[in-house]
Amino acid sequence: MENNLKNGAVPGEPVKKDENSRRGNWGNQIEFVLTSVGYAVGLGNVWRFPYLCYRNGGGAFMLPYFIMLVFCGIPLFFLELSFGQFASLGCLGVWKISPMFKGVGYGMMVVSTYIGIYYNVVICIAFYYFFQSMTNLLPWTYCNNPWNTPDCSGVVGTGHQLNGSLANATTSLVAGVTEVVNRTKRTSPSEEYWKHYVLNISDDIGNFGEVRLPILGCLAISWFVVFLCLIRGVKSSGKVVYFTATFPYVVLTILFIRGITLDGAINGIKYYLTPQWQKVLDAKVWGDAASQIFYSLGCAWGGLITMASYNKFHNNCFRDSIIISITNCATSVYAGFVIFSILGFMAHHLNVPVSEVADHGPGLAFVAYPEALTLLPISPLWSLLFFFMLILLGLGTQFCLLETLVTAIVDEIGTDWIIRNKTIVTLSVAIAGFLLGVPLTTRAGIYWLLLMDNYAASFSLVIISCIMCICIMYIYGHRNYFKDVEMMLGFPPPLFFKVCWRFISPVIISFILIFTVIQYKPITYNDYVYPGWSLAIGFAMALSSVVCIPVYALYKISRSPGATFRERLKNACRSHPKWGPALQEHRTGRYAPMASEDTVEARPLKEKEELKEEQKEEEKEKERKDEISLTIQGSNGSTNTHNNPNPSA
Repeated sequence: MENNLKNGAVPGEPVKKDENSRRGNWGNQIEFVLTSVGYAVGLGNVWRFPYLCYRNGGGAFMLPYFIMLVFCGIPLFFLELSFGQFASLGCLGVWKISPMFKGVGYGMMVVSTYIGIYYNVVICIAFYYFFQSMTNLLPWTYCNNPWNTPDCSGVVGTGHQLNGSLANATTSLVAGVTEVVNRTKRTSPSEEYWKHYVLNISDDIGNFGEVRLPILGCLAISWFVVFLCLIRGVKSSGKVVYFTATFPYVVLTILFIRGITLDGAINGIKYYLTPQWQKVLDAKVWGDAASQIFYSLGCAWGGLITMASYNKFHNNCFRDSIIISITNCATSVYAGFVIFSILGFMAHHLNVPVSEVADHGPGLAFVAYPEALTLLPISPLWSLLFFFMLILLGLGTQFCLLETLVTAIVDEIGTDWIIRNKTIVTLSVAIAGFLLGVPLTTRAGIYWLLLMDNYAASFSLVIISCIMCICIMYIYGHRNYFKDVEMMLGFPPPLFFKVCWRFISPVIISFILIFTVIQYKPITYNDYVYPGWSLAIGFAMALSSVVCIPVYALYKISRSPGATFRERLKNACRSHPKWGPALQEHRTGRYAPMASEDTVEARPLKEKEELKEEQKEEEKEKERKDEISLTIQGSNGSTNTHNNPNPSA
């Protein structure tokens, strides 16, 4: 029995409800928009976008970023929302549209699993910094701590230390210019706190060392919070997002107002807005812009399809996609103003160019920004607000990642027990995520976190998006899908989106993929170069999501009916009979039931002839069984018939 369409039932509600009761599980449309904003607007908006601007020449990065947003990001966002909303199914169930491509859904699940594991580790570090900020003096303010080295040189109250370091550099001039440069290059207290105390980082990715118990405890807290917020599915997370999706903007605004009033802030903002036009022609800048769009909007993660599956059928997801995408982009730009004002302040105090202030990657959130916070009045308060904002931004994304996995599991298994006990499934996934994240809390955890970030969710997202576009537009057929969207929304997709879905977006995605392969460089962490065996593991993680697509396609072809490979391939690509709107009342037009066949599920017109043949076969089989049932063997060995009440000898 097919149970896929009722799997959105919330624990506590009777399973005997209409099997399509998943419809409208959001309390109202505001909850969906806020949850989508919380999913798309995450930690990447706070440090990844500003860092890419920082690395690629400020304003020179924004031009390709906006172009990629318009021609690739928003169209793909709308495609995934409309895809999930039309079928009211998660990232696995929606592939009834073309069962051979269900491997794309499995690939999305694998990607969401990887991201969910390491993303919550980043959140738990934010939890750790949040707890450490509950003090009168931030522990990374000065260089007089046990974990500090002689190279440490803080900004707050370090005039004597700075003069001393300059004097040492002058006296060592005769020893060579290299020695001078090494001595005058300071290490900030926040960087040493991050490396030597929080991480206690080892010297190699294979040297795990001991588990950092404070980080492990924060990881448990993080997963527990995520589970509590999802204990009743989207009905509970939809209420939580009223706070988690809006409060970060309050904090950003407070920090923005404070940041622009600091000395030197204008220099950071000028660096942020002034483009270096020679870099606009650099292909790497365009590649970074495209990768940020995928990472920021969450395309190909499966979360957009899953969240949209809980919408009402006629919800205007086109409007939602525009609002959410633009909000996401605006948040990135707004966060850039906040961070670059602080970086300008730091550069002013250190008397260095803005381009030499910040570290890369997580360092922008956990090194440069904490150091800047020590320069603010009542620094513990600002630190509490900042890391609380990071926690909320991370949780908004993590809610949707976990809900994607849980929904996919429930949709796929689809038994009554699974539906009634969805909370147990959620708890099981949370426990598994916690256990898989334990290695990332060791001394080598940061190496593995960056490995997963760079490989598990990089070009695999590009491949998944490209194949999804090809399947919907060319296998299922763009005309069919345009009619589906029109039936759902009441109007066809705008011409711009039709062109992007069919041509522009796949071409851009292909360009990103080719560019990623050609410009590939092994990852490094500061001065550490990853060994070959670790890179092999990284590629294995990247391919593990992509390989789901051909493996499942071959499996589906082998199980499809047909005398030849071509027939099997054709049947494997054909839409499943149950593909279409979830509720019977919405199955109109080519999905409407045939007038003489009230019991037949609504099917597309191209399958009606096949359904007639199937029904004829079923009728013949029923007649044959009826004939057989006319003769019943009695317990005494005599033969009884319904036509003859007297048994024969």
